[in-house]
Amino acid sequence: MKCSALWTALCVWMYGALVTCSVKKLSNNTGRFANATLVRLNEFLSAGYKKGVRPVRDWRQSTTVAIDLMVYAILNVDEKNQVLTTYVWYRQQWIDEFLAWDPEEFDDAKQISIPTANIWVPDILINEFVDVGKSPDIPYVYVNYTGLVRNYKPIQVVTACSLNIYNFPYDVQNCSLTFQSWLHTTKDINITLMRTPEEVMNDKSVFMNQGEWELLHVLSTYKEFSVDNDDYYAEMKFHVVIRRRPLFYTVNLLLPSVFLMVMDIVGFYLPPDSGERVSFKITLLLGYSVFLIIVSDTLPATAIGTPLIGVYFVVCMALLVISLTESVLIVRLVHKQDLQSRVPQWVKHLVLEKATVLLCIRNRKVCTILSQGSDLPLYKENNMNTAVHCNHHISEGSRDSGRTLGLGLSTRDSGSPVMDGILREITTIRQFMEKKDESREIAKEWLQVGYVLDVLLFRVYLLTVLAYSITLGTLWSVWQNV
Repeated sequence: MKCSALWTALCVWMYGALVTCSVKKLSNNTGRFANATLVRLNEFLSAGYKKGVRPVRDWRQSTTVAIDLMVYAILNVDEKNQVLTTYVWYRQQWIDEFLAWDPEEFDDAKQISIPTANIWVPDILINEFVDVGKSPDIPYVYVNYTGLVRNYKPIQVVTACSLNIYNFPYDVQNCSLTFQSWLHTTKDINITLMRTPEEVMNDKSVFMNQGEWELLHVLSTYKEFSVDNDDYYAEMKFHVVIRRRPLFYTVNLLLPSVFLMVMDIVGFYLPPDSGERVSFKITLLLGYSVFLIIVSDTLPATAIGTPLIGVYFVVCMALLVISLTESVLIVRLVHKQDLQSRVPQWVKHLVLEKATVLLCIRNRKVCTILSQGSDLPLYKENNMNTAVHCNHHISEGSRDSGRTLGLGLSTRDSGSPVMDGILREITTIRQFMEKKDESREIAKEWLQVGYVLDVLLFRVYLLTVLAYSITLGTLWSVWQNV
């Protein structure tokens, strides 16, 4: 009994000491914050508040969270990793039934900012998150006297996005940001928009419009889905539609390539029988190769596709190679060689007769060379008759008169061995000259064939380049205006 009495007295003494300390502390706080309305309001709201419980008095009633999104800037578009980095202004608000008060009891105070860590916050997040961005920490929320909680904060969003770079640099990307509660179903948390979808779509008031990307619009859609056909979840999806500004890439990628292709077409006006054309086209091909090496880092790279501009560069390189090959063949065709055979008749018929009419070639050189080629047998026959007549005349004069034949030879020195040697030398010179003339005529014929083929291949090449350029230009214009 004595022990119980002593223990009771000790407990009463300790309780009295604690009460005395609490009263002193309260009296001090009351003195310091005697007229602080916000302090009294904060203590009123914090007294007995349970931040781990959804703030509703009837558990059957769901908490509706209204959200809003405004795009501030497009920070980065990583085509290789399929990642979009944006900076958005995110706003959400809901009703907390445990944070309501009567303004008349607190000097007509209708709202207060309190720490976010002290109240219940819905677990709404973005499904496409792939990395934690460098977002500023906003530790406070606004609470209205009706219990309306407003949580406004900027977020750097690093999300996964399926980027289609086929139309680069005239591409339009559509990336989605899906907001939903990761745990709570629609029976607990539902999601709605703070503004109308039209206002969200056309709002560009805070967007920084000076970068590479242009914001077209932001579409919003609401959907309820179920994983196991039992519990339904609410999600709000924002489709951020952006378009690339192509001026930089047009000036630095497309125009240099177009200029090089134009110079390749101009190179066809060099004479086909000179080697300068081949050297010129080889220089262009090397210059285009260096150009592709320089711009390779500018083009976006993905593992699932190649942009159309990359195909354009490859085709332009192939056209330069074809142009160089055509020039080499033409130069080889018209090059003068002593062992070159005559032009076949079917080639003359197709190239020198049909192709010239088809290509509307009106060149006097064609007629001249063709006429020289047709008169060549008659020329040879006249030369042969003249040589035979001269030989017969010289032989008869040496036998009959025995006089000198304009060479200062006397009758004594005009024997048959000397004259036979002279005649053999004259015949050799004549045969050499005839062979040289024949080679010259053959070279002229091949030159004319090469000239006609060069015009034909040039026009085919020009039509191919024009058709390819018009097709790409039309596609890019359509994509730009969509």
